[in-house]
Amino acid sequence: METREQLLAFSIANFTQFGSKSFTMDELARKLGISKKTIYRYFKNKEELVSESLQFLLDKVEKEIETHLKDGVALPPLTKVVYIYKVGLKHMRSFSPSFFFGLRKYYPKAYDAYESFRKKIVLGVVYKLLKEAQDLRQIKADVNLKLVCELNLMHMENIVFSKLNLLERYTMPQLLEHLIVNNLKGILTFDYTKECYLLKHT
Repeated sequence: METREQLLAFSIANFTQFGSKSFTMDELARKLGISKKTIYRYFKNKEELVSESLQFLLDKVEKEIETHLKDGVALPPLTKVVYIYKVGLKHMRSFSPSFFFGLRKYYPKAYDAYESFRKKIVLGVVYKLLKEAQDLRQIKADVNLKLVCELNLMHMENIVFSKLNLLERYTMPQLLEHLIVNNLKGILTFDYTKECYLLKHT
């Protein structure tokens, strides 16, 4: 382990896989082949490590989304929305269901950072894309877009990490189709429904 960035990447990979509370600093040090003292040179406690490693992951996800939106600027706005959730599901596939539970219960600062990120993406980026689609008459004019975001698009991890752990039972295309695409299809105008293929180009 050579850099602080590498330590953050390795830490969040283990916290998401084994649980933010369950995976201990002793286990982290052992897997890295270093002493806990070395870790504490970078971080004063586990809470700080959990928070900063989570932020490292969130920054990576945000950059991935921004890059795609920039490269795919000509794509339809709703196709971009589906892609954003594809990115989220891709990362969540390696998460333990206990990861978010541990954040909520034991690391409120880290969970607050996740909540802020989620709101920024859903109520910021996704909402603007939905508004763009509505202005293009792809979404019905009377649809309350903020309510759509809050009801259907805001809490994906609570759905996929239910007792059934849907990520283990279904493929990503199936989850995208039923969690996101079908919800979006319900708010499309009749004319746009005939021509759109929301999973295309994602």
